[in-house]
Amino acid sequence: RSHKGENGQVLIRAGNDKYHGALLLASKTAARIADLVFISSTPANLELIKKLKSKLAEFIAVPEEELSRHTRKADAILAGPGLGTEGKVKDKVNELVTNNKNKKIILDADALKVVDKNLLHSQCLVTPHAGEFKELFGVKAGRANVKKMAARYGCTILLKGEKDIVSDGEEIKINEAGNPGMTKGGTGDVLAGLVAGLASRNDLFLSACAGAFINGKAGDGLQQRKSYYYSASELIGEIPKTIKYYEEY
Repeated sequence: RSHKGENGQVLIRAGNDKYHGALLLASKTAARIADLVFISSTPANLELIKKLKSKLAEFIAVPEEELSRHTRKADAILAGPGLGTEGKVKDKVNELVTNNKNKKIILDADALKVVDKNLLHSQCLVTPHAGEFKELFGVKAGRANVKKMAARYGCTILLKGEKDIVSDGEEIKINEAGNPGMTKGGTGDVLAGLVAGLASRNDLFLSACAGAFINGKAGDGLQQRKSYYYSASELIGEIPKTIKYYEEY
């Protein structure tokens, strides 16, 4: 009996004049899960997206002057894919974290390079790979340090790797799904969009665990049919099949 918007609204702040693909991959994935997906990017990038609108109609572009209103309405916010680190990106990311402590915020890719870890809070999920983890927290990536850093900074961490590690500082889960085909560019953007979509109606720890598992199993399904020769776009298409399979499992 619900209507449009009641099953999750996601705001994605990503992409810049140079990088478009990451934003599109994350947005198209989130749109598989949430009712509404809004995107915020640079003016030039938004113009490009408008030109692609006939083929990519799953999301709504938000101009800068409307950003505050959509931020208030969003159930989950994803920041980072293709965002870059130039200009005022650092200030904008840290303002987003500071001013939205009641919003679920997923920080991925470039957002991890500019966020102040001391500003992280219980509604933040960070999704680093090993190198980004060390750069952000100053310690080597690993099971013990994931739990330790999550507890120290009061956030949830999804460490991406051969085995994904998820912790909120109390619980810790290991995801073993996935295969080497998922090292291709764009698969991390797919995961970020998937987790953001899930987080629009679930808590961050559950969303991180489920997102890592679904993403990995979708990749495993493709690997069985295509070996390692599949793309991030194909991964997006495999995700609904994977969710349906495990809903009926």
